[in-house]
Amino acid sequence: MGSEEVRHGVSLTNLDQPLFDGAEATKRDLLDYLEAVGERLVRVLRDRPLSVVRVRPGQDPFMQKNLPKYTPEWVRRVTVWAESSRREISYALCDDVRTLLWFGNQRAVEYHPTLIPADHAVGPTHLVLDLDPSPGQTFRHAAEAAKLIRGALANEGLAGAVKTSGAKGVHVFVPIESGTSVEDAAAATRAIAARAERIDPGLATTAFIRDDREGKVFLDSTRAGGATVVAAYSPRIRPGASVSFPLAWSDLDDVVPADFTVHTAPDLLADTDPWAAAMPAPQRLPADLVAEGHTIPVARVQAMHEGKRRARARRAT
Repeated sequence: MGSEEVRHGVSLTNLDQPLFDGAEATKRDLLDYLEAVGERLVRVLRDRPLSVVRVRPGQDPFMQKNLPKYTPEWVRRVTVWAESSRREISYALCDDVRTLLWFGNQRAVEYHPTLIPADHAVGPTHLVLDLDPSPGQTFRHAAEAAKLIRGALANEGLAGAVKTSGAKGVHVFVPIESGTSVEDAAAATRAIAARAERIDPGLATTAFIRDDREGKVFLDSTRAGGATVVAAYSPRIRPGASVSFPLAWSDLDDVVPADFTVHTAPDLLADTDPWAAAMPAPQRLPADLVAEGHTIPVARVQAMHEGKRRARARRAT
């Protein structure tokens, strides 16, 4: 096979180059994978401003939000004002497999859509809890923490779907009714994390400051508002080119993230879409959950104030 091909109208180049150090995969393997998962990955990216993580030969991976000048006209895009950088950013909307393969040919390995679609009136579509093991912990610990989240949700009559992050962690997605405000969705996410922590404070923590986590799983409730989270089925720039893979709750104890790679995932999926199948219908957030969440400080803001307080205390001693 030559190193150039055309698929879905996209010219693909340098297909036999290694993807990244430790990937155990070539650029061709990435594009074969993206083509195989195709519509299933597009389904979770469609209509959402997309950031990608690209990795060029011999360079460190970098996140790309703004589309480069040479992007083909047929790639759909949306312009968003970025308050942090005080400029307009032209985000891609990856609405078809052709666009997905174009990104793959740019060596975009990771796909991070926003939680809010391009049509902001819809509001956030899911709550996301990101369960991140501390150094020295394993995926097993994250899986146990995910069960705490599931319990906290069930106590409110809510349900979610679970996937590997593709790294060491686990993501729980909770679909919510459209029209939920960003503030209420963020508050509910904080409350769920706090309730899960109360179920087993020895296993899990909501402490945003790393030094305060005491080797526990961090229940990250900060993926709200304009945040992005790696998509189900997205590859990761991790050893073996693992992918973020949907799980049944009953499978959490029986898998490790390395089970799911660009090589293994297509056969495991065959023609199924477990992420779509596992996702509950959108749910109304209970008022008491939202109310409790509004009493919990926003982690980043709290951490910033706490960091300043500790610095003052150190100067005073």
